[in-house]
Amino acid sequence: MTVPPRLDHAQWLREGALARLLAVLDGDGEEARVVGGAVRNAMLGEPIGEFDVATTALPAEVIRRASAQGFKTVPTGIDHGTVTVVVDGRPFEVTTLREDVETFGRKARVAFGRDWKTDAERRDFTINALSVSRDGTVHDHVGGLADLQKHHVRFIGDPAARIAEDYLRILRFFRFQAHYGEGLPDREGLAACIAARAGLATLSRERVRAELLKLLLGRHAVPVLAVMSECGLLISVLGGVPLLASVSNLAKIEQATGVHPDAVRRLGALAVFVPEDAQRLADRLRLANAELERLASMGERWRALAPDPSGKSARVLLYRLGPDLFVDRVLIAWSRSQAGITDPAWRALLQLPQHWIIPLFPLKAADFMQRGVEKGPPLGAALAAAEIAWIEADFPPDEKAIAAIASRAIESAVQR
Repeated sequence: MTVPPRLDHAQWLREGALARLLAVLDGDGEEARVVGGAVRNAMLGEPIGEFDVATTALPAEVIRRASAQGFKTVPTGIDHGTVTVVVDGRPFEVTTLREDVETFGRKARVAFGRDWKTDAERRDFTINALSVSRDGTVHDHVGGLADLQKHHVRFIGDPAARIAEDYLRILRFFRFQAHYGEGLPDREGLAACIAARAGLATLSRERVRAELLKLLLGRHAVPVLAVMSECGLLISVLGGVPLLASVSNLAKIEQATGVHPDAVRRLGALAVFVPEDAQRLADRLRLANAELERLASMGERWRALAPDPSGKSARVLLYRLGPDLFVDRVLIAWSRSQAGITDPAWRALLQLPQHWIIPLFPLKAADFMQRGVEKGPPLGAALAAAEIAWIEADFPPDEKAIAAIASRAIESAVQR
Protein backbone atom coordinates (compact mmCIF):
# COMPACT_ATOMS: atom_id res chain seq x y z
CA MET A 1 0.00 0.00 0.00
CA THR A 2 1.38 3.41 -1.02
CA VAL A 3 1.93 5.82 1.85
CA PRO A 4 0.31 9.21 1.10
CA PRO A 5 2.76 12.13 0.87
CA ARG A 6 2.73 14.69 3.66
CA LEU A 7 3.29 18.38 4.18
CA ASP A 8 4.80 18.14 7.63
CA HIS A 9 6.87 21.27 6.99
CA ALA A 10 3.78 23.42 6.35
CA GLN A 11 3.72 25.75 9.35
CA TRP A 12 0.41 27.25 8.22
CA LEU A 13 -1.28 23.93 9.05
CA ARG A 14 -0.09 24.10 12.65
CA GLU A 15 -0.41 27.73 13.64
CA GLY A 16 -1.91 31.03 12.58
CA ALA A 17 -5.29 32.08 11.22
CA LEU A 18 -5.71 29.15 8.81
CA ALA A 19 -4.89 26.57 11.48
CA ARG A 20 -7.48 28.15 13.77
CA LEU A 21 -10.12 27.98 11.04
CA LEU A 22 -9.37 24.33 10.22
CA ALA A 23 -9.58 23.42 13.89
CA VAL A 24 -13.11 24.85 14.00
CA LEU A 25 -14.33 23.18 10.80
CA ASP A 26 -12.57 19.82 11.05
CA GLY A 27 -14.13 17.39 13.52
CA ASP A 28 -17.47 16.45 15.08
CA GLY A 29 -18.50 14.51 11.99
CA GLU A 30 -17.17 17.00 9.43
CA GLU A 31 -13.88 17.24 7.55
CA ALA A 32 -12.07 20.30 6.21
CA ARG A 33 -9.02 20.46 3.97
CA VAL A 34 -6.93 23.09 2.19
CA VAL A 35 -7.42 22.61 -1.54
CA GLY A 36 -6.10 23.77 -4.88
CA GLY A 37 -3.24 26.11 -5.65
CA ALA A 38 -1.90 26.37 -2.10
CA VAL A 39 -1.28 22.63 -1.97
CA ARG A 40 0.23 22.62 -5.46
CA ASN A 41 2.65 25.43 -4.62
CA ALA A 42 3.52 23.93 -1.24
CA MET A 43 4.48 20.66 -2.93
CA LEU A 44 6.68 22.61 -5.36
CA GLY A 45 8.19 24.78 -2.63
CA GLU A 46 6.86 27.93 -4.25
CA PRO A 47 5.20 30.98 -2.63
CA ILE A 48 1.53 30.64 -1.73
CA GLY A 49 -0.78 33.53 -2.53
CA GLU A 50 -4.01 32.47 -0.87
CA PHE A 51 -5.59 29.50 0.86
CA ASP A 52 -8.92 27.95 -0.11
CA VAL A 53 -10.72 25.53 2.18
CA ALA A 54 -13.17 22.78 1.24
CA THR A 55 -15.41 21.07 3.74
CA THR A 56 -18.09 18.45 4.09
CA ALA A 57 -20.06 20.85 6.29
CA LEU A 58 -23.00 22.67 4.74
CA PRO A 59 -22.77 26.48 4.49
CA ALA A 60 -25.13 27.00 7.42
CA GLU A 61 -22.94 24.78 9.59
CA VAL A 62 -19.81 26.64 8.46
CA ILE A 63 -21.43 29.93 9.48
CA ARG A 64 -22.59 28.49 12.80
CA ARG A 65 -19.19 27.13 13.75
CA ALA A 66 -17.27 30.19 12.60
CA SER A 67 -19.63 32.63 14.30
CA ALA A 68 -19.44 30.67 17.55
CA GLN A 69 -15.68 31.37 17.57
CA GLY A 70 -16.17 35.06 16.86
CA PHE A 71 -15.04 34.83 13.25
CA LYS A 72 -16.72 37.15 10.76
CA THR A 73 -18.63 35.37 7.97
CA VAL A 74 -19.70 36.75 4.60
CA PRO A 75 -22.01 34.68 2.29
CA THR A 76 -20.05 35.62 -0.84
CA GLY A 77 -21.27 32.67 -2.93
CA ILE A 78 -23.57 30.81 -0.64
CA ASP A 79 -25.79 29.49 -3.47
CA HIS A 80 -22.76 27.55 -4.67
CA GLY A 81 -21.61 26.69 -1.16
CA THR A 82 -18.98 29.39 -0.60
CA VAL A 83 -18.71 31.38 2.60
CA THR A 84 -15.86 33.82 3.27
CA VAL A 85 -14.62 33.50 6.83
CA VAL A 86 -12.41 36.27 8.23
CA VAL A 87 -9.95 35.14 10.92
CA ASP A 88 -7.58 37.66 12.49
CA GLY A 89 -8.36 40.04 9.66
CA ARG A 90 -7.52 37.48 6.96
CA PRO A 91 -10.26 36.23 4.61
CA PHE A 92 -10.57 32.56 3.62
CA GLU A 93 -13.03 31.13 1.10
CA VAL A 94 -14.68 28.02 2.53
CA THR A 95 -16.66 25.92 0.05
CA THR A 96 -18.83 22.89 0.70
CA LEU A 97 -18.02 19.82 -1.42
CA ARG A 98 -20.09 19.77 -4.59
CA GLU A 99 -21.13 17.53 -7.42
CA ASP A 100 -22.64 18.53 -10.76
CA VAL A 101 -26.31 17.78 -11.23
CA GLU A 102 -26.60 19.45 -14.61
CA THR A 103 -23.92 21.31 -16.55
CA PHE A 104 -24.52 24.13 -19.00
CA GLY A 105 -21.38 26.23 -19.08
CA ARG A 106 -20.44 28.26 -16.01
CA LYS A 107 -24.03 28.14 -14.73
CA ALA A 108 -23.92 24.47 -13.86
CA ARG A 109 -26.47 23.31 -11.30
CA VAL A 110 -24.72 21.66 -8.38
CA ALA A 111 -25.65 19.77 -5.26
CA PHE A 112 -23.69 19.65 -2.04
CA GLY A 113 -21.94 16.37 -1.32
CA ARG A 114 -19.50 14.60 0.96
CA ASP A 115 -17.33 12.80 -1.58
CA TRP A 116 -13.86 14.30 -1.92
CA LYS A 117 -13.09 12.42 -5.14
CA THR A 118 -16.27 13.66 -6.85
CA ASP A 119 -15.48 17.21 -5.81
CA ALA A 120 -11.90 16.90 -7.11
CA GLU A 121 -13.14 15.65 -10.47
CA ARG A 122 -15.07 18.91 -10.94
CA ARG A 123 -11.86 20.95 -11.03
CA ASP A 124 -9.93 21.93 -14.13
CA PHE A 125 -6.42 20.45 -13.97
CA THR A 126 -5.00 17.54 -12.03
CA ILE A 127 -2.32 19.65 -10.37
CA ASN A 128 -5.04 21.96 -9.02
CA ALA A 129 -7.11 19.19 -7.46
CA LEU A 130 -4.79 18.24 -4.61
CA SER A 131 -5.93 18.70 -1.01
CA VAL A 132 -4.26 18.46 2.40
CA SER A 133 -5.74 17.56 5.78
CA ARG A 134 -4.93 19.25 9.07
CA ASP A 135 -2.43 16.53 9.92
CA GLY A 136 -0.44 17.22 6.72
CA THR A 137 -1.67 14.25 4.66
CA VAL A 138 -1.87 15.12 0.97
CA HIS A 139 -4.80 13.63 -0.95
CA ASP A 140 -4.68 13.03 -4.69
CA HIS A 141 -7.81 11.68 -6.37
CA VAL A 142 -6.98 12.42 -10.03
CA GLY A 143 -3.26 11.79 -10.55
CA GLY A 144 -2.12 15.32 -9.78
CA LEU A 145 1.02 14.33 -7.87
CA ALA A 146 2.44 12.38 -10.80
CA ASP A 147 1.68 15.25 -13.16
CA LEU A 148 3.21 17.73 -10.74
CA GLN A 149 6.39 15.68 -10.59
CA LYS A 150 6.55 15.65 -14.40
CA HIS A 151 5.51 19.33 -14.66
CA HIS A 152 2.66 18.20 -16.86
CA VAL A 153 -0.49 20.33 -17.07
CA ARG A 154 -3.42 18.03 -17.82
CA PHE A 155 -7.17 18.45 -17.77
CA ILE A 156 -9.15 16.23 -15.43
CA GLY A 157 -11.17 13.75 -17.47
CA ASP A 158 -12.24 14.74 -20.97
CA PRO A 159 -10.55 18.04 -21.95
CA ALA A 160 -13.39 19.00 -24.31
CA ALA A 161 -15.95 18.54 -21.53
CA ARG A 162 -13.89 20.59 -19.07
CA ILE A 163 -13.52 23.40 -21.60
CA ALA A 164 -17.21 23.38 -22.50
CA GLU A 165 -17.98 24.06 -18.84
CA ASP A 166 -16.01 27.32 -19.04
CA TYR A 167 -14.15 28.50 -22.14
CA LEU A 168 -11.79 30.51 -19.96
CA ARG A 169 -10.11 27.16 -19.28
CA ILE A 170 -8.49 27.49 -22.71
CA LEU A 171 -6.48 30.44 -21.46
CA ARG A 172 -6.01 28.85 -18.05
CA PHE A 173 -4.47 25.80 -19.75
CA PHE A 174 -1.82 27.99 -21.33
CA ARG A 175 -1.39 30.11 -18.21
CA PHE A 176 -0.65 27.08 -16.04
CA GLN A 177 1.59 25.65 -18.74
CA ALA A 178 3.57 28.91 -18.66
CA HIS A 179 3.94 28.80 -14.89
CA TYR A 180 4.20 25.09 -14.08
CA GLY A 181 4.62 23.11 -17.31
CA GLU A 182 7.79 21.76 -18.88
CA GLY A 183 8.23 20.85 -22.54
CA LEU A 184 5.35 20.70 -24.99
CA PRO A 185 1.77 21.11 -23.77
CA ASP A 186 -0.41 18.07 -23.23
CA ARG A 187 -1.48 16.87 -26.69
CA GLU A 188 -5.09 16.09 -25.86
CA GLY A 189 -5.52 19.32 -23.95
CA LEU A 190 -3.97 21.38 -26.74
CA ALA A 191 -6.15 19.74 -29.37
CA ALA A 192 -9.27 20.43 -27.31
CA CYS A 193 -8.27 24.09 -26.87
CA ILE A 194 -7.79 24.51 -30.62
CA ALA A 195 -11.10 22.83 -31.39
CA ALA A 196 -12.96 25.07 -28.93
CA ARG A 197 -11.15 28.34 -29.72
CA ALA A 198 -14.33 30.01 -31.01
CA GLY A 199 -15.58 29.93 -27.42
CA LEU A 200 -13.04 32.59 -26.48
CA ALA A 201 -15.31 35.16 -28.14
CA THR A 202 -18.01 34.46 -25.54
CA LEU A 203 -15.82 35.44 -22.59
CA SER A 204 -15.93 38.80 -20.86
CA ARG A 205 -13.03 41.09 -21.65
CA GLU A 206 -12.15 41.40 -17.98
CA ARG A 207 -11.67 37.65 -17.56
CA VAL A 208 -9.52 37.41 -20.68
CA ARG A 209 -7.38 40.33 -19.49
CA ALA A 210 -6.80 38.76 -16.08
CA GLU A 211 -5.70 35.40 -17.53
CA LEU A 212 -3.49 36.95 -20.21
CA LEU A 213 -1.62 39.19 -17.77
CA LYS A 214 -1.03 36.24 -15.43
CA LEU A 215 0.18 34.11 -18.35
CA LEU A 216 2.68 36.77 -19.40
CA LEU A 217 4.47 36.47 -16.06
CA GLY A 218 5.02 32.71 -16.34
CA ARG A 219 8.59 31.47 -16.41
CA HIS A 220 7.84 29.74 -19.71
CA ALA A 221 5.59 32.46 -21.11
CA VAL A 222 7.53 32.92 -24.34
CA PRO A 223 7.40 29.31 -25.64
CA VAL A 224 3.76 29.07 -24.56
CA LEU A 225 2.92 32.25 -26.48
CA ALA A 226 4.68 30.76 -29.49
CA VAL A 227 2.47 27.66 -29.31
CA MET A 228 -0.64 29.82 -28.98
CA SER A 229 0.45 31.83 -32.00
CA GLU A 230 1.10 28.75 -34.12
CA CYS A 231 -2.38 27.44 -33.25
CA GLY A 232 -4.11 30.70 -34.20
CA LEU A 233 -5.24 31.35 -30.61
CA LEU A 234 -3.10 34.36 -29.79
CA ILE A 235 -4.15 36.56 -32.68
CA SER A 236 -7.80 36.12 -31.72
CA VAL A 237 -7.02 37.26 -28.17
CA LEU A 238 -4.90 40.24 -29.17
CA GLY A 239 -6.74 41.23 -32.33
CA GLY A 240 -3.40 41.76 -34.03
CA VAL A 241 -0.16 40.07 -35.02
CA PRO A 242 1.96 39.08 -31.99
CA LEU A 243 5.54 40.32 -31.85
CA LEU A 244 7.10 37.16 -30.45
CA ALA A 245 10.72 38.17 -31.05
CA SER A 246 10.22 41.39 -29.11
CA VAL A 247 8.71 39.76 -26.02
CA SER A 248 11.32 37.00 -26.17
CA ASN A 249 14.15 39.54 -26.23
CA LEU A 250 12.50 41.53 -23.44
CA ALA A 251 12.37 38.45 -21.20
CA LYS A 252 16.08 37.83 -21.82
CA ILE A 253 16.96 41.46 -21.07
CA GLU A 254 14.92 41.35 -17.84
CA GLN A 255 16.85 38.31 -16.70
CA ALA A 256 20.22 39.75 -17.71
CA THR A 257 19.65 43.13 -16.05
CA GLY A 258 17.68 42.05 -13.00
CA VAL A 259 14.60 44.03 -14.02
CA HIS A 260 11.49 42.58 -12.39
CA PRO A 261 9.11 41.13 -15.03
CA ASP A 262 6.04 43.30 -15.55
CA ALA A 263 2.91 41.95 -17.24
CA VAL A 264 1.83 45.22 -18.88
CA ARG A 265 5.32 45.85 -20.23
CA ARG A 266 5.44 42.34 -21.65
CA LEU A 267 2.04 42.92 -23.23
CA GLY A 268 3.47 46.04 -24.85
CA ALA A 269 6.44 44.12 -26.20
CA LEU A 270 4.10 41.43 -27.51
CA ALA A 271 1.41 43.54 -29.11
CA VAL A 272 2.19 47.30 -29.32
CA PHE A 273 4.09 48.55 -32.36
CA VAL A 274 2.40 51.94 -32.70
CA PRO A 275 0.29 53.89 -30.17
CA GLU A 276 -2.93 52.89 -31.93
CA ASP A 277 -2.24 49.28 -30.95
CA ALA A 278 -2.58 50.30 -27.30
CA GLN A 279 -6.12 51.55 -27.84
CA ARG A 280 -7.06 48.33 -29.63
CA LEU A 281 -5.80 46.29 -26.70
CA ALA A 282 -7.59 48.54 -24.22
CA ASP A 283 -10.86 48.00 -26.08
CA ARG A 284 -10.42 44.25 -26.42
CA LEU A 285 -9.23 43.64 -22.87
CA ARG A 286 -10.93 46.51 -21.02
CA LEU A 287 -7.63 47.75 -19.69
CA ALA A 288 -7.39 50.36 -16.97
CA ASN A 289 -6.57 53.93 -18.02
CA ALA A 290 -3.12 53.68 -16.44
CA GLU A 291 -2.41 50.51 -18.45
CA LEU A 292 -3.53 52.20 -21.67
CA GLU A 293 -1.27 55.17 -20.93
CA ARG A 294 1.73 52.91 -20.40
CA LEU A 295 1.11 50.89 -23.56
CA ALA A 296 0.57 54.00 -25.68
CA SER A 297 3.85 55.41 -24.38
CA MET A 298 5.66 52.18 -25.28
CA GLY A 299 4.43 52.51 -28.86
CA GLU A 300 5.46 56.16 -29.18
CA ARG A 301 8.74 56.89 -31.01
CA TRP A 302 10.56 53.83 -29.68
CA ARG A 303 12.43 53.58 -33.00
CA ALA A 304 14.11 56.94 -32.34
CA LEU A 305 15.49 55.85 -28.98
CA ALA A 306 19.09 54.67 -28.81
CA PRO A 307 22.08 55.22 -26.54
CA ASP A 308 23.54 58.72 -26.96
CA PRO A 309 27.19 59.29 -25.97
CA SER A 310 26.35 62.74 -24.63
CA GLY A 311 23.36 61.46 -22.69
CA LYS A 312 21.41 64.66 -23.32
CA SER A 313 18.58 63.12 -25.35
CA ALA A 314 18.11 60.45 -22.69
CA ARG A 315 17.91 63.06 -19.93
CA VAL A 316 15.31 64.98 -21.92
CA LEU A 317 13.24 61.85 -22.40
CA LEU A 318 13.53 60.91 -18.74
CA TYR A 319 12.46 64.42 -17.73
CA ARG A 320 9.38 64.29 -19.96
CA LEU A 321 8.30 60.71 -19.24
CA GLY A 322 9.31 60.12 -15.64
CA PRO A 323 11.25 57.03 -14.48
CA ASP A 324 8.59 54.35 -14.99
CA LEU A 325 7.57 55.24 -18.54
CA PHE A 326 11.22 55.87 -19.40
CA VAL A 327 12.20 52.35 -18.35
CA ASP A 328 9.27 50.94 -20.35
CA ARG A 329 10.34 52.84 -23.48
CA VAL A 330 13.99 51.87 -23.15
CA LEU A 331 13.23 48.18 -22.68
CA ILE A 332 10.87 48.12 -25.66
CA ALA A 333 13.40 49.89 -27.87
CA TRP A 334 16.24 47.65 -26.68
CA SER A 335 14.19 44.50 -27.31
CA ARG A 336 13.68 45.60 -30.92
CA SER A 337 17.22 46.78 -31.58
CA GLN A 338 20.16 44.91 -33.02
CA ALA A 339 22.03 45.11 -29.71
CA GLY A 340 22.61 42.07 -27.55
CA ILE A 341 21.31 41.61 -24.03
CA THR A 342 24.74 42.45 -22.55
CA ASP A 343 25.22 45.69 -24.50
CA PRO A 344 26.84 48.17 -22.05
CA ALA A 345 25.44 51.29 -23.73
CA TRP A 346 21.85 50.09 -23.51
CA ARG A 347 22.39 48.93 -19.93
CA ALA A 348 23.70 52.39 -19.01
CA LEU A 349 20.67 53.98 -20.67
CA LEU A 350 18.33 51.71 -18.71
CA GLN A 351 20.07 52.63 -15.45
CA LEU A 352 19.92 56.40 -16.02
CA PRO A 353 17.03 56.92 -13.53
CA GLN A 354 19.25 55.44 -10.83
CA HIS A 355 22.04 57.95 -11.47
CA TRP A 356 20.33 61.17 -12.57
CA ILE A 357 17.73 62.86 -10.40
CA ILE A 358 15.09 64.59 -12.49
CA PRO A 359 15.36 68.33 -11.72
CA LEU A 360 12.35 70.55 -11.08
CA PHE A 361 11.74 73.38 -13.52
CA PRO A 362 13.08 76.33 -11.50
CA LEU A 363 10.74 79.05 -12.82
CA LYS A 364 7.18 79.70 -11.66
CA ALA A 365 4.39 81.96 -12.84
CA ALA A 366 5.21 84.38 -10.03
CA ASP A 367 8.73 84.88 -11.44
CA PHE A 368 7.28 86.17 -14.69
CA MET A 369 4.56 88.25 -13.05
CA GLN A 370 7.24 90.02 -11.00
CA ARG A 371 8.85 90.90 -14.31
CA GLY A 372 5.63 92.51 -15.56
CA VAL A 373 4.02 89.62 -17.48
CA GLU A 374 0.26 89.68 -16.94
CA LYS A 375 -1.92 86.65 -16.35
CA GLY A 376 -3.38 85.06 -19.44
CA PRO A 377 -1.95 83.74 -22.71
CA PRO A 378 1.32 85.76 -22.52
CA LEU A 379 2.12 84.25 -19.12
CA GLY A 380 1.45 80.72 -20.33
CA ALA A 381 3.52 81.29 -23.46
CA ALA A 382 6.43 82.66 -21.45
CA LEU A 383 6.42 79.69 -19.07
CA ALA A 384 6.27 77.21 -21.94
CA ALA A 385 9.05 78.92 -23.89
CA ALA A 386 11.24 79.13 -20.80
CA GLU A 387 10.86 75.44 -20.01
CA ILE A 388 11.69 74.47 -23.59
CA ALA A 389 14.80 76.66 -23.54
CA TRP A 390 15.85 75.31 -20.13
CA ILE A 391 15.53 71.72 -21.38
CA GLU A 392 17.46 72.51 -24.58
CA ALA A 393 20.21 74.03 -22.43
CA ASP A 394 20.47 70.68 -20.59
CA PHE A 395 18.78 71.78 -17.36
CA PRO A 396 21.23 74.44 -16.10
CA PRO A 397 20.99 74.93 -12.32
CA ASP A 398 22.74 78.30 -11.94
CA GLU A 399 20.61 81.40 -11.35
CA LYS A 400 22.34 83.52 -14.01
CA ALA A 401 21.54 81.07 -16.81
CA ILE A 402 17.97 80.68 -15.55
CA ALA A 403 17.48 84.45 -15.44
CA ALA A 404 18.72 84.78 -19.02
CA ILE A 405 16.30 82.05 -20.11
CA ALA A 406 13.43 83.87 -18.40
CA SER A 407 14.31 87.17 -20.10
CA ARG A 408 14.40 85.59 -23.55
CA ALA A 409 11.12 83.80 -22.90
CA ILE A 410 9.44 87.11 -21.93
CA GLU A 411 10.69 88.77 -25.08
CA SER A 412 9.38 85.90 -27.18
CA ALA A 413 5.98 85.99 -25.46
CA VAL A 414 5.63 89.77 -25.84
CA GLN A 415 6.50 89.64 -29.53
CA ARG A 416 3.65 87.18 -30.10
